[in-house]
Amino acid sequence: MAVGINALAVTFVAHALAVIAAIMVLVWSISYRGGLAWEATNKNLIFNLHPVLMLIGFIILGGEAIISYKSLPLEKPVKKLIHLILHAIALALGIFGICAAFKNHNESNIPNLYSLHSWIGIGVISLYGFQWVYSFIVFFFPGGSSNLRSGLLPWHAMLGLFVYILAVGNAALGFLEKLTFLESGGLDKYGSEAFLINFTAIITILFGTFVVLTASAKSPSPSSSNDDTVDYSYSAI
Repeated sequence: MAVGINALAVTFVAHALAVIAAIMVLVWSISYRGGLAWEATNKNLIFNLHPVLMLIGFIILGGEAIISYKSLPLEKPVKKLIHLILHAIALALGIFGICAAFKNHNESNIPNLYSLHSWIGIGVISLYGFQWVYSFIVFFFPGGSSNLRSGLLPWHAMLGLFVYILAVGNAALGFLEKLTFLESGGLDKYGSEAFLINFTAIITILFGTFVVLTASAKSPSPSSSNDDTVDYSYSAI
């Protein structure tokens, strides 16, 4: 069921929140944590790639992929291609971000996969990859039958939103985990960095909320009766 608001209007707020979240995580990683690097003697610089890539690359681009399919006033084949490409980039950057965390742990002699955040993260990236691959095969190439597409459409939408909501929640959990480690190491609990981390998590949650609202809002263009030319929306659930 669609929410009685226009999807295009909601996206403006989502885009603004995405920019704010991206700036905040970059300020934190560069100004407070020392910068970004794939190879460095200071292994913390390697880890800094993780929150940047997971938030900007995975959460924000993944959210924009969802938004693009619902709100862009374009023909369906164009929106489908944009949706597919943005999700592919988000998946690739998400994998790269997880690799950065593993690299940091391995080079710092820190155990891997010991926290709830890491467990959920592996589950999210696996489900995201599964969703992209089967969606590519069914909806893009070689493409399933009309009956198969129409039957899988609501499941595609429901699984996609479930994985995305789980990703946003796990991102907030990751910020909490990192802040807890920093505070246990002496970071001021009421200092500017602690507030920046907490507010970045809040903005991330708000962005995810507006992505879901966009997916549930009214489409800006009318739908047609043909399944493969329908202006598909997540409200099809």
